[in-house]
Amino acid sequence: MKCPICGKDKIVSKVIGACRDCLLKIPSLLQNVMRKHNEIRSLYGFPSYPRRKGDIPCDVCANACVLKKEEIGVCGARKGGEGKVIPLSGVEAMVDWYKDPLPTNCVADWVCPGCSGSGYPRFALSPRGEIGYFNLAVFFGACSFNCLFCQNWHYRNLSYRRSVDELVKDIDERVTCICYFGGDPTPQIEFALRASEEALKEAKGRILRICWETNGSMGRDKLEEMAELSLKSGGCIKIDIKAWSEEVYCALTGTEARNRVFENFAYLTEYVRKRREPPFLIASTLLVPGYVDEEEVKGIANFIASYDVNIPYALLAFYPCFQMNDLPTTSKQHAYRCLKVAKEAGLTRVRLGNIHLLSPNDYPL
Repeated sequence: MKCPICGKDKIVSKVIGACRDCLLKIPSLLQNVMRKHNEIRSLYGFPSYPRRKGDIPCDVCANACVLKKEEIGVCGARKGGEGKVIPLSGVEAMVDWYKDPLPTNCVADWVCPGCSGSGYPRFALSPRGEIGYFNLAVFFGACSFNCLFCQNWHYRNLSYRRSVDELVKDIDERVTCICYFGGDPTPQIEFALRASEEALKEAKGRILRICWETNGSMGRDKLEEMAELSLKSGGCIKIDIKAWSEEVYCALTGTEARNRVFENFAYLTEYVRKRREPPFLIASTLLVPGYVDEEEVKGIANFIASYDVNIPYALLAFYPCFQMNDLPTTSKQHAYRCLKVAKEAGLTRVRLGNIHLLSPNDYPL
């Protein structure tokens, strides 16, 4: 296919309307992409980005909404209250959960205690994975991003409102970890923090790890609370780093959160030194054909390596989904080029995930 902007043979998604090279060279293209993001958001009843016309600031994430009273933030889960921004669901959250048998298909499965036995015996029941036990997978129905390739896009349709007490009651002795994901836990982080504290109190010292799968855009105060819970429980924080360049990051996510994410990641590397095993911090990147190539991965990998070469980094195969369903799956050649540059950056724990999705055929570079 040809890029409609430069005319070169490139992988181009219609929703973005330009190849990666053009995004990097022509800043005005992002304005068109942002209009597309807001059109997509409106289809699901989400407010347009940005929200900056009120007088009540929200600091829960990098979107930094400034809301009017009763106005909803871009995440769709917070609103302007009496002089402060509050969760839309009050003490409840738009959330659901299920018990996922261990070992499970997790971004960190190759290094986490529940799947690999890492951290045994302090943080794992077995050195070979906790067969017969469960991860409580907590799925939030809101997100601070609007990723065009979202593979859990159906979070937008989640209408359940459930309480902390309900969640804690579902944690029995066969549950050895809780993982918050979605969507993203950030817009409803108060619920997750309170649920974690209550669950650990009820666990009375037995193994119960607190883990997070997130885009990493939250404010520093909440990040610190998340980190402390994971550090003491043997859990981890898994940050999905969408891209390296500002232009690609913004085009894919609809946000200007890139710098906050990298700042938060850098901050979390301080916790890595406090607990080497099981790994505290894990990074992942989805290899989106045409947009997240080896140059993007090289930038991310060099950044991670500049702090600690032993931080695990997962490169994940893409499959056509949500608004980017016109792209091919990640090719083997693409995946292995990215794996090579990540290792060349000095990272010692890199892996390819979702390899069953890899296509045998390469595509235009």
